[in-house]
Amino acid sequence: MTKACGRTSIRRRTFLAGTGASLLAGSATASSVRPAAKSKNAGLALWYDRPAERWVEALPVGNGRVAAMVFGRVAQERLTLNEGTLWAGSPYDPVNPDALAALPEVRRLIAEERFKDAMDLASKTMMAKPLSQMPYGTAGDVLLDFVGHSFAGGYRRSLDLSEAVAQTAFRANGGTITREVFASEPDQVIVVRLTATGGAKLAFDVGYRHPKKAEYDWRPKDGIVTREKTDPVDWNFREDLDRAGRPSDLHVAPDGAKSLLITGRNIESAGIPAGLQYAVRIAAQGDGRIEAIGDVLSVRGARAVTLVIAAATSFVSPARVDADPVAPVRQRTNAALTKRYAALRRDHIAAHRRLFDRFSITLGKPSTEAVPTDQRIVRDGESLAALYVQYARYLMISSSRGTGQPANLQGIWNDGLNPPWGSKYTINANTQMNYWPVDPANLAECYEPLIRMVEELAVSGAHTAKVMYGARGWVAHHNTDLWRASAPIDGPYWGMWPMGAAWLCTALWDHYDYTRDPALLKRLYPLMKGASLFFVDALVEDPKGRGLVTSPSISPENAHHPDVTICAGPAMDRQILRDLFAATLEAHALSKDPDTGFATVLADKGARLPKDRIGAQGQLQEWLDDWDVLAPEQQHRHVSHLYGVFPSTQINVRDTPDLIAAAKVTLNKRGDLSTGWATAWRICLWARMGEGERAYSVLKGLLSPLRSYPNLFDAHPPFQIDGNFGGSTGIIEMIVQSWGGEVRILPALPKVWADGRIEGLRVRGGAELSLAWQNGELSSLTVKGPPSSEIKIRYRDTLETLRLDSAGKAVWS
Repeated sequence: MTKACGRTSIRRRTFLAGTGASLLAGSATASSVRPAAKSKNAGLALWYDRPAERWVEALPVGNGRVAAMVFGRVAQERLTLNEGTLWAGSPYDPVNPDALAALPEVRRLIAEERFKDAMDLASKTMMAKPLSQMPYGTAGDVLLDFVGHSFAGGYRRSLDLSEAVAQTAFRANGGTITREVFASEPDQVIVVRLTATGGAKLAFDVGYRHPKKAEYDWRPKDGIVTREKTDPVDWNFREDLDRAGRPSDLHVAPDGAKSLLITGRNIESAGIPAGLQYAVRIAAQGDGRIEAIGDVLSVRGARAVTLVIAAATSFVSPARVDADPVAPVRQRTNAALTKRYAALRRDHIAAHRRLFDRFSITLGKPSTEAVPTDQRIVRDGESLAALYVQYARYLMISSSRGTGQPANLQGIWNDGLNPPWGSKYTINANTQMNYWPVDPANLAECYEPLIRMVEELAVSGAHTAKVMYGARGWVAHHNTDLWRASAPIDGPYWGMWPMGAAWLCTALWDHYDYTRDPALLKRLYPLMKGASLFFVDALVEDPKGRGLVTSPSISPENAHHPDVTICAGPAMDRQILRDLFAATLEAHALSKDPDTGFATVLADKGARLPKDRIGAQGQLQEWLDDWDVLAPEQQHRHVSHLYGVFPSTQINVRDTPDLIAAAKVTLNKRGDLSTGWATAWRICLWARMGEGERAYSVLKGLLSPLRSYPNLFDAHPPFQIDGNFGGSTGIIEMIVQSWGGEVRILPALPKVWADGRIEGLRVRGGAELSLAWQNGELSSLTVKGPPSSEIKIRYRDTLETLRLDSAGKAVWS
């Protein structure tokens, strides 16, 4: 950097760089980043020197619709299967018809500060029927039981992130046994390739175990959720052999000479009957003798075998479950077996890399110690930061893609019929957090399943708005499921929060802000208008004259007095509505909506929302009244009222320093370490406030055995994937931020990352950055953006504007 007029300045030069511009500091030579080679992320892997004993040690593969967890066991390989639409229940309407009549009385009780009475009445009259939603579940286990394995050593299992291939290799029976597993998006199957070299041959049986209930590790938040195993490993343990106790409607039978067909149904839950059929087909090809015998595939005397596994359900839409699941699994497995294994693998890797290789990241000095990933977590987890970002990108590609469902509370992976919190879509924080890294990490396509979910949820949400609130538009509360239920669940303590639709819409608007895609705007505006219309009708006057408020509502899952959450107008509601109304008005103008009356009303409603408040302790108030000191949980996991800091930009270091100071008081009181996802949110908040060392300190807690399982899944505990996605977002926020019409370079860089590089990072406005830094100083910056656009770049105390003309030339001024 050169000095100009007493301030740091980016050298003002113009470079031609395709459709963008390259800005280099000091005397460095101008050049653009070269197109990435196919292998630019080669070597990125999780690896281990022992098999997985627990599900949270297994390695995930997925293609956005079907997925598996790979255990890498020697004597018996276990693949836990998932299909994204295999949820419990069937289409149902949970809306409580008594809600509308009770609503005025609930509001009156809240206005009189009779909060416990309001909660009791809401519990009786306003909650969903049934009170819980449907859980996501596993599609069962494929078990490969090996005959006569004599393990000899050399064990290694790994997950190559750049290839999306899980591999297990070891010496046995005088040779080497190698297994590769991947979930192919082009062929829509899970592929398992087994080979034997030297004196070894393959002899195994392939069977299926029906879905069952699982046990989860619910350790206290301060307990260690992983451990280093010091006792000898029994490489040939077969603890998963049992296939007994099948449901009566499960059928496993040969489907031709070299395949098995499994058919079954989902489960009933909370009184909602089972309504989905599902099918799994396992087909085999290879040398040796392969035949279906009863309920297993028998392989003997083989050197190379390819298994292809397909899964499907009868799900069509949240209102229809009449598809045939058998035909697609037969078609997909048969089609896959017409291709050689090398072609299956090549096509899979190419499709994966089209997304994965857009982005690369290097932070600090790479670890030179060759130790397994689980040991790195224990010894020095923060050295995994760059790998953690890429792992999150891998998990997103694997769990939210194409025509599949969006990433749920566990992405797409699940090992039982009773997952924690139903593995639903928790839309008071967790679902939105799942998608925080998608745009900056250059994975815009992965948003598509969430957009479709919101479009479907808007249909059920309109019914809920009309029946429960007598309002136009649409509403959703704090959870939804495959069936797009939108009524409040679990009880008013958790569920009486009407902001789910609004926050989903502001998240989708952020996605639009990164893409600026007119076709996307056309899809989003009706959703945003509908969500805004609900609050045009549902907002009420605060009895103390402070403006328009939501009532009834809560500040998600946090009590302001013992056992009482219900209230009117909490800070998070007001912040979300400010974002929703402002974004809807902008979308209204861009869409040229002739409904000018709607815009006038919405602007008026937005102007009457109470502003954020600073309490007597100097904290950002969570509620309209200064109740923060009375809250029973002073270190509550949720930091809902800091939504305005992140993911929103309403409270920021440039425009609202007093509110930022208050937010820091709040965050210090809440503490650094909480559940996995809540710890991840804290990283993002400290980064957004420019506190790089504090953010890094919290990150070290996330990348530790307290908050990361051996396979790097977030240890809530138990597993929730939002910690992975939120933590990776926090890492990116420490390096580049995009808000307030500016791109901020190295705004919260910790000292430990004095050197680093990122390529392919996206920012708002449709631009892409690649940058490098040395000794904490920016050394190169490449910007690509739409022709004839402007991009404001702030580096330290300098703000300058990059203009790209129609020829791709950039002029700094």
